[in-house]
Formats: sequence, C-alpha cells, structure tokens
Amino acid sequence: MRCPFCNKDSDRVVDSRSSDAGRTIRRRRLCLACNRRFTTYERVVDGCRLFVIKKDKSRVPFDREKILAGLQKACVKRPVSAEQIQQIADRTEEAIFRNFDKEVPSSVIGELVMKYLRAVDKIAYIRFASVYRDFQSPAELIEEVTRTLQQAEPIEQLRLFDQ
Repeated sequence: MRCPFCNKDSDRVVDSRSSDAGRTIRRRRLCLACNRRFTTYERVVDGCRLFVIKKDKSRVPFDREKILAGLQKACVKRPVSAEQIQQIADRTEEAIFRNFDKEVPSSVIGELVMKYLRAVDKIAYIRFASVYRDFQSPAELIEEVTRTLQQAEPIEQLRLFDQ
C-alpha cells in the first residue's frame, strides 16, 4: 500500500478491525519510510450492488462516500472527530445492509444518519437536517430545534433498525 504522505510502498499493519457487519476490514498502517500512520479499508466488491431510490424515483448505486461527505459538511467547526464521523457512517451502512438487499429508499438513509448524528452533536444534526429536510421557512427550522431540545435520549435507546 502506498503511503498517502510520502508515496513510498513500505508499510506495516498496526491494527486490523472488522466493521460494516464483517463486510469491511479497517487497517491502521504505519509507513516505514516517514513513520506516519494512515487508515485503509478493504471491502468485498460483488455484483449484487445496492441501489438507492431517490425522491424522484430514480435509482443510483449506493455510495458510502456521499454519506461521509454530508456528515463532514454538517460537522465543520464542530467537536466531532473523524472517527465519530466514520462510526456514524459505519452504523448507517450496517443498518442498511442488514435490512435491505437490492434497493433502499434515500429517506431511510437520511433518517439513519440523522438518528446517529443527533446522539453525537445536536448542532451538526440541525445542519444536516436543514439540508436533508429542505426547510422552507425559519419556522420549520425553529420547530426542528425545539423538537431536538425536547428529545434527549441517548443513542442506545434509539431503535430504527438496530437489533
């Protein structure tokens, strides 16, 4: 694996963990040339792709990177670590693959991301929700903020698809 920092092809695996319900292996690597650490993910690429059914009824291939991009935008200048963002994406992806085989509505993905994000950072959640739910007025935003303040349950109590 080439180091993203020095581009050398000499590293060793420091830690390996399974994620995404066993579909992904996360590896922490140490570059032997520059001594910096980086993370790689190994995923099985299969012919049975999962498709996302969009609001307009079109179908696009599932792309985890879109979830990560949305989370990163919502968490700008918030005390949410990159590891927490990865964990939210992991839990979302696990729930999707555990409950859907071929197609998943985009609304399910959005609700899952919001559920996990709300438990981590309420401001980032409001940012994500304002884009996802496409608030048309300040009243809709205030209503969502009020609802969020009233719901103080921890992530363990939330059950959309969790076992």
